[in-house]
Order: sequence, then structure tokens, then C-alpha cells
Amino acid sequence: MYNEIFSIGKITIHGYGLMIGIGFLAAVLIGMYRAKKKDMSQEAILDIAIFGILFGFLGGKILYVIVEWKRFMEDPWSVLGSSGFVVYGGIIIGVLAGYIYTKIKKISFIKYFDLVMPEIAIAQGFGRIGCFLAGCCYGRETECFLGVEFPAGSLAPSGVKLLPTQLFMSAGDFLIAIALILYARKNKVDGNIGAGYLILYGVGRFVIEFFRNDARGAVGALSTSQFISIFIVAAGVAFFVWNILRARKGVKAEATVKEESKDE
Repeated sequence: MYNEIFSIGKITIHGYGLMIGIGFLAAVLIGMYRAKKKDMSQEAILDIAIFGILFGFLGGKILYVIVEWKRFMEDPWSVLGSSGFVVYGGIIIGVLAGYIYTKIKKISFIKYFDLVMPEIAIAQGFGRIGCFLAGCCYGRETECFLGVEFPAGSLAPSGVKLLPTQLFMSAGDFLIAIALILYARKNKVDGNIGAGYLILYGVGRFVIEFFRNDARGAVGALSTSQFISIFIVAAGVAFFVWNILRARKGVKAEATVKEESKDE
């Protein structure tokens, strides 16, 4: 909407970058606060956040190149030099980076995965506000009261009212974060928070794609993100079920050990 927030000399502060920075800072601070309450390493949260955002940007750009492969082959810099990213690429590579980090540090991946994913949703929420300011990821034309007309020079078409899908996604991300943090207070099964993120985000992303109208690639009748969402949700459901079964098996094994101890 208004991507150039202000300028200091030749330096211009853009709304998209500013929101990414705010989202990263908010995610780290909240993550470290929650880690302290759970007696987990705050240093690990900071490290995971740094590696996650670095490799996340790389993954987002790689998937964007794949989606825009034809244009990339014709003019590589038009893709590499653009601000285009695909969020799912960032999530997948970012999580992989976190997994490798936990293995190197010999700490529980599942526990930190659970702790970090609500903060990822918070960072995404701020990032989508940045998308709104830049005009990317815009929605379909509409005449309803929710429609927003973007100014000339924005990445979105100007002169027509569009659904602010960026703000819809932002609200959804913040709701996911709140739901997961509240659920984490009662949840006793490791892995369920991370699985919940995959399911909620995947379903939400699949639905919102129907209302978007920007160029973002397609796989048959589905957008690229909708196609990936199917596998993300399936992975989340499988992970959730596996966590429950693993927890029950652990409880049974513990009960068996206690019974054997009594017999002795």
C-alpha cells in the first residue's frame, strides 16, 4: 500500500523490509521468553532463528525460481533480482536447517520444533503486513466493502478494488500463533504443536489461494501453494497421529516397567 515509509538521505525504509524485521524481532523475543519459562536454551532459540531466516530466505528464493523456471531461463536476473519468494520453500528449508542444528547440538528437535512454530506464525503475520504495504500477494477484484484500491507504483494493479488477501493471511497467521500457544499450555505430547502448525497453516493457505489473483505458478487446476499444502497437511496429520501413538507406547512401556519393579 505504502511501501516507502520514510527516507534518510539516500536510504529509504521500505514497509516490506521493516515488517520482516519487526516480525523476526518479535518472534525471537517471544521465543526466548517462552524458552526461559520451559527451562530450555534461549541461546538455541536465537541460533535457530538466525539460521532459520537465512536458510528460509534461500529456500523461498529457490522455490520461487522453480515456480518461475521459464522466466528464469529467459532472464535469470529478473527472477533472482526480484523481491519474489515462495513461503513454503522458506518453511521447508528453514525447518531443515533447524533440524540439522539440533542434531549438531544434540538437543531435542521435536521440543524446539514445538516451541518455535508459533513464533514462526507470528513472524509470518508481520511479513504479510509487509506484503500489503508492498502490494504483492494481492487478491481478486471485488466491489465489497473489504476491497482496497492500491496506489500507482504498487506491485498490485491500481485503479481497481482488490481483496486484501495479505491482511487475511496476516490475521490467520496471528490466530494460528495464539491457538498454538494456548494449546501448548495443556498439551503433554511432544510434536503436537508443530503438527498443529502444519495442519492449520496448510488448510488456511489452501483456502486463501482461491481469493488471490497474483501470478504464483500452477500445478494443474491448483496453484503451486495449494498443491504443496496438500502434502503439508497430510504430513501434519501423520505427524500428529505418530506423536499420539508414540506417547501411548511410552506410557505403556513405563507402566510395564513399574509392574515389573513391583513383582521384584
